[in-house]
Amino acid sequence: MNRFIATVAAGLMVAGAAQADVTEEDLANDQADVSQIVTNGMGRHLQRYSPLDTLNKENVTNLVPAWAFSLGGEKQRGQEAQPLIHDGIMYITGSYSRLYAIDVKTGQEIWQYDARLPEGILPCCDVVNRGAALYGDKVYFGTLDARMVALDAKTGDVVWRKKIADYKAGYSYTAAPLIVNGMVITGNSGGEFGIVGEVQARDAETGEMVWTRPVIEGHMGTLNGEDSTMTGELNATWPGDMWKTGGGATWLGGSYDADTDTLVFGTGNPAPWNSHLRNAGAPTEGNAGDNLYAASRLGIDPATGEIKWHYQSTPREGWDYDGVNEVVSYTDREGNARYATADRNGFFYVLDRADGGFVSAAPFVKDITWASGIDDTGRPIFNEDNRPGDPTAAADGKKGEVVFSAPGFLGGKNWMPMAFSQRTGNFYVPSNEWGMDIWNEPITYKKGAAYLGSGFTIKPMYEDHIGSLKAIDPDTGEWKWEYKNEAPLWSGVMTTAGGLVFFGTPEGKFLALDDETGEELWSFQTGSGIVGQPVTWEQDGEQFVSVMSGWGGAVPLWGGEVAKKVNYLNQGGMLWTFRLPKQLAQAN
Repeated sequence: MNRFIATVAAGLMVAGAAQADVTEEDLANDQADVSQIVTNGMGRHLQRYSPLDTLNKENVTNLVPAWAFSLGGEKQRGQEAQPLIHDGIMYITGSYSRLYAIDVKTGQEIWQYDARLPEGILPCCDVVNRGAALYGDKVYFGTLDARMVALDAKTGDVVWRKKIADYKAGYSYTAAPLIVNGMVITGNSGGEFGIVGEVQARDAETGEMVWTRPVIEGHMGTLNGEDSTMTGELNATWPGDMWKTGGGATWLGGSYDADTDTLVFGTGNPAPWNSHLRNAGAPTEGNAGDNLYAASRLGIDPATGEIKWHYQSTPREGWDYDGVNEVVSYTDREGNARYATADRNGFFYVLDRADGGFVSAAPFVKDITWASGIDDTGRPIFNEDNRPGDPTAAADGKKGEVVFSAPGFLGGKNWMPMAFSQRTGNFYVPSNEWGMDIWNEPITYKKGAAYLGSGFTIKPMYEDHIGSLKAIDPDTGEWKWEYKNEAPLWSGVMTTAGGLVFFGTPEGKFLALDDETGEELWSFQTGSGIVGQPVTWEQDGEQFVSVMSGWGGAVPLWGGEVAKKVNYLNQGGMLWTFRLPKQLAQAN
């Protein structure tokens, strides 16, 4: 049911105040303006770094709760959102496509919007939502039935609601939208259902489509309502008609590199997972079976939707190693403009920001079995014996050879965003050390049905930990330190100029580590697992930190033996906000 709930006192408070619009300049300067957070990633480059240093290594032990907000009701499961803050209001999204406006000083609810979700939605990996977007006088977010909604930021009233794709075919939407040049830029979800990944740009004021860019070769893009150009070249890397249901969901959203005026989106697994079926008859040499542009990073022109460059991290992908992981723009220690991305396949990549060209790659997990490394051109050196077997070669034709592969299909790193510190020049990567038994099976496409052609069981690799937060030098690939956690890590990471690294664990701990040593400096038990994304800002001369708490996401649904290790963890739905009191800022 569509609900709009207003807290009367808070609603009157907001109604009596003029609210400033969020401008393109606000979005561009989000990292520098510490009084607000108006973009996902604390900047459209997704660095998740704050220049605030009031809160630092010496005084972080004085960080105390300021207020907490309950998402209420029984609609819980995973709470993966990043808060946004503007003009005294915090905006958060919750599971089951809910959006809340909260008084940032008191934690009091101003309004709440619940999307009307139909029966039969097909979310792959929990009913999560990873955040909203702000622009002008509106707040935007996507819903599990693959719609984009624009609300009045002051009242929560619906301004427009547009369909991204057909949820009955398996499409959904979980990412935070991206705002660039007055457009709302979105991807799509549903890679396990034989959908076709796409990036869409809409007019932020009206919701009308500006352009679309499918990310699987053979599909036609549009510009201003008319066909523009085909993606790739038909049948160049997809044999037969397999491209028509080729997957490649753009489910994590993208980033924006203002220096090169480029949208950077990752693309998910090709469909089906069974690479033998997908590439039947294609040569194994060369790139005929690469299945572009799945499992890739794409540079896209924001004005037209044309693909400017691509880098495919896992060609001929056969392990569900999506290439959607966030791409972070940064400048290395020698002044080179770079992109960094920690791929689900276990390798940390550095690319050139001028053209997306390959610079380097190094493992960020301990065990990688599917490839022995990455060659000088950026292509993986496959261990073909570690590819799940072809079921047509089996005696019964029902199940190919089972192999043990690492990382597991949930990845060396999944959706949870890493952070870059301008203070240290290092990346802080939430990773997981696990593997899987995986095999291929026959499959045929049916609209709205799972389209995998594989079976799998995730298994832990070590007795003492699965989760591993690593400090990585992007110039060398060296691990500076590692923080181990018994359960998988599934939360985002944030760094600050105060030398702190914030993240959370499924066991409910919200932590601050020393960015140079990995030493634990502070923690707080939130009462449920943390799979959200922390933020920090300044208010009335004090530094604040917020994070969502609420266990869920893909691990308890898909985690196999790993899920059994964490099935005691409680769900929740709470937004915690902490402050460093002025009188304690100089302490210690």
